[in-house]
Amino acid sequence: MIVLDTDHISVLQHGASATADQLRQRLAGSLEPIVTTAVTVEEQTRSWLALINRYSDVRRQVTYYDRFVSSLRFFAKWHLLAFDDRAADEFNRLRDERVRISTTDLKIAAVTLVHGATLLSRNQRDFERVPGLRTENWLAS
Repeated sequence: MIVLDTDHISVLQHGASATADQLRQRLAGSLEPIVTTAVTVEEQTRSWLALINRYSDVRRQVTYYDRFVSSLRFFAKWHLLAFDDRAADEFNRLRDERVRISTTDLKIAAVTLVHGATLLSRNQRDFERVPGLRTENWLAS
């Protein structure tokens, strides 16, 4: 199983680019299921809601609501791995081991680990701190 981190998902969402096309081709050629996590959805949702709430003028919010709805439609087509009890236990184990990365990244790592999956992320520097986590960056040139 291959889990896409938020940075890989964002490339796919923003459509037409050589990087997005190359990523789509690699994903299409994969024999493993391609998924993402509920944590990634949360991360993007928080960003869109922050942008919406930045403006008191509702006219300025319209664009961000539109992008938020597009994001929800995008994720509706994906299989999402939940942050469940097993992932919470793994998260706590990693915290007890003093793995120091952001909470969101540690949750994504925990979900990926409990599913025995490989995480696709540009953020190799942080994720390499997680013992046993397999990571690859399919956006690297």
